[in-house]
Amino acid sequence: MQRQLEVGLLPDGPLDASVAVMALHLEAARAILADPATTALAIILPPAPSAHRDWRLALARNLAREVAPKRVNIVAGPQGAAREATLCFLADAPGVTGQYLVCDV
Repeated sequence: MQRQLEVGLLPDGPLDASVAVMALHLEAARAILADPATTALAIILPPAPSAHRDWRLALARNLAREVAPKRVNIVAGPQGAAREATLCFLADAPGVTGQYLVCDV
């Protein structure tokens, strides 16, 4: 079962945003992944400029490695059809993990 962790507003700067996610949401993600019924986690982040790409991808990859064979992916984008379609795709994509997916529309 894929679970979701939605992160609200983050600081504008990439370094501050990464610190906020690690400090405020990493343990919640690990707790969700510790549940035996959880096979995948989609972390939903708000949209951000491309300067945030590196830390977001690193989080997805490193957390996915830590909990393998469970899956972890990060989805960024506003609420809407594109984000929901991406989350639905990930729920049925057992080979996709450690990815950072951006939903622009």
